[in-house]
Amino acid sequence: MRDRFSGSIITVAMAAAAVSVVTSVSVTRAPAQGPAGATLTTPWGEPDLQGIWTDETDTPLQRSPKYANQEFFTEAQRAELDQQRGAMRGRDRRAERGSVADVAGAYNDVFTPKKRTGVRTSRIVDPPNGRLPPLTAEAQKIAAAERDFRLVLLQATETCKNNELPCRGGKYDATPSPRYADPPPRYNTATINRYDAPEDASLAVRCLMVGGLPELAPLGAVGDRISFRRIVQTPGGISIFYDIGQGQGWQRNIVMDGSPHLPANVRQWFGDSRGHWEGNTLVIDVTNFTPKTDFQGSRENLHLVERWTRTSPTTLDYAVTVEDPTVWVRPWTAKQEYVLQSNEENRIYPEPRCIEGNLGLPGLLHGHRVQELDFAKGLGVDPRTIATIVANEGEPDPLQ
Repeated sequence: MRDRFSGSIITVAMAAAAVSVVTSVSVTRAPAQGPAGATLTTPWGEPDLQGIWTDETDTPLQRSPKYANQEFFTEAQRAELDQQRGAMRGRDRRAERGSVADVAGAYNDVFTPKKRTGVRTSRIVDPPNGRLPPLTAEAQKIAAAERDFRLVLLQATETCKNNELPCRGGKYDATPSPRYADPPPRYNTATINRYDAPEDASLAVRCLMVGGLPELAPLGAVGDRISFRRIVQTPGGISIFYDIGQGQGWQRNIVMDGSPHLPANVRQWFGDSRGHWEGNTLVIDVTNFTPKTDFQGSRENLHLVERWTRTSPTTLDYAVTVEDPTVWVRPWTAKQEYVLQSNEENRIYPEPRCIEGNLGLPGLLHGHRVQELDFAKGLGVDPRTIATIVANEGEPDPLQ
């Protein structure tokens, strides 16, 4: 059995879109800064949360129904899951050679390493079943409209003909989609089978954001597997730099002066963060998101209350309560535990570096224009029948 789990070294793919530039980042716990249980403080007397932090285990956002209301794994369950997941071929399993799905699987398990199984069966701790609350009726309508639009753009492609994962719920029809030139039901943030303009690409391909807030990516996502946050404190201010995914990092500043949120008409990609201390816990209230971001279907009405608590010299607890009455029927809460990394061995780039090397997006746009021109001359196939969304499907992760 080949061990797929990340240990002291994680190989990080820092490519933007289709550009692959690989760097190795050593993930090493920093030495303890004092006796366990001691409260660490800054020179000006605030709880000290500073350092480079990452989650060293894998935990799904939602709990598998087979674990019902079991919040924590037993040690025996974790050992069994580690064994099962270590034997998985994952993205090393190739699709038919020469197929689009085979090319799409270029990021193999070297670029998407598994970590050992976490102690929790899900990051969601409330509701008690570890699952997202039901969607509101209106949110269900919006989700269905977006899903139908994505499926109909795929209908004449090999993806639907082969019944691949991106077309599940849709059906193959050799007739090019009649909605191919239609605008999306709302501002597009994900991937659709079209590149008429940059806005047809996902936010990640456009180097705009990966995940955003709250940073609770799906299990297996590159942004979740390869994710660091550097916290820096000054008297009266806190800054967090998120080094995520393939260079799509971002900077976040938390206002700590007690002032109110920005006016409702001022909207920001990562919201407006206002923080205060409750004992040793940093509490951050986040509002004012833009409708151009998306977290599990929630956009401008997303409201977060985050709690950051240092529980030892090398551990940091994160809890976030998520609320959007236009999307979910009730608020929900998730938790994560981060481990301190070595500041010397994990030098993080001070700013995002995705957009500077993003040759993939203009390449995609140009390539599709060439296909359209050729088809107009009677050459090649109808571009509406070419799939840009494919899946190199591997075994399902036992954690899901």
